[in-house]
Amino acid sequence: MAQQQSENSLTLHLGHEELVIRQRYEALSIFNDVLIALWFLAGSILFLYPAQEHLAIWMFIIGSFQFLVRPAIRLARHLHLQRIPDINGDG
Repeated sequence: MAQQQSENSLTLHLGHEELVIRQRYEALSIFNDVLIALWFLAGSILFLYPAQEHLAIWMFIIGSFQFLVRPAIRLARHLHLQRIPDINGDG
């Protein structure tokens, strides 16, 4: 269902529409940052309600874990593997 157009873009066909994601690692990094912000915002709001403190702590733990994902995304972007063409033209 997904088709790669170039090294930095990904095209998803959705019926008669298609979604083109350019610079997919950058887009993934931005999406991760948004999730981090949402976890910390939700955790901060939940800390206003003492009965929800346990859930708030878990939101901060999840957000903190996602901070570990950030450098992994950057590293994957720099270490992206490519297929080396066969010198015989077979692959």
